[in-house]
Amino acid sequence: MARSKSSQRWLKSHFDDEYVKRAQREGYRSRAVYKLEEIQQKDRLLRPGMTLVDLGAAPGGWSQYAARLLQGKGRILALDILPMQPLVGVEFLTGDFTESEPVDLLMELLGDDRVDLVMSDMAPNISGMDAVDQPRSMYLAELAVDFAANVLRKGGDLLFKAFQGEGFDALVKGLRSQYQQVKVRKPRASRPRSREVYVLARHYRAVDMS
Repeated sequence: MARSKSSQRWLKSHFDDEYVKRAQREGYRSRAVYKLEEIQQKDRLLRPGMTLVDLGAAPGGWSQYAARLLQGKGRILALDILPMQPLVGVEFLTGDFTESEPVDLLMELLGDDRVDLVMSDMAPNISGMDAVDQPRSMYLAELAVDFAANVLRKGGDLLFKAFQGEGFDALVKGLRSQYQQVKVRKPRASRPRSREVYVLARHYRAVDMS
């Protein structure tokens, strides 16, 4: 089946992409790893001994990078709606994060462990229509924020993908009351024309709900 000109252009730009080539050279599963790597170099989120949850994990680049830095010390739980090839040191669940059953199973796996870092690279399937895509992306971001509030230890961190647009500023503003520090990062590996950014919320102020 012949590919359209637009899909041919996308494939060419993808395989010409310096980060795609680097990922292939360095044995990483996706170019997205270099977004996390840049944030790690600036903010030192990942360290041996921590417990972390990776949402929207497939094909596994972020979990793969985290596992290398944790060096077998600590715990990585990953979840995605798509299947993922196994990774040493990563507990993976297949499921839709917008549904309760996979989230309940994730909570069950965590047990009494409190989480040091929740990271999310979740994004909706992009339709190209802002009126559809922006609410969907904000919904996933809000789910990640709510999940983090339930599992993070006091002082824990949250890193998630979001798209600048309607609802973004209000979400960031709300985070400032829950965390000591909130930053917005645009890694070099994010495509320049994309409104994609990463929100880093640090030092969770755990609220005693009892």
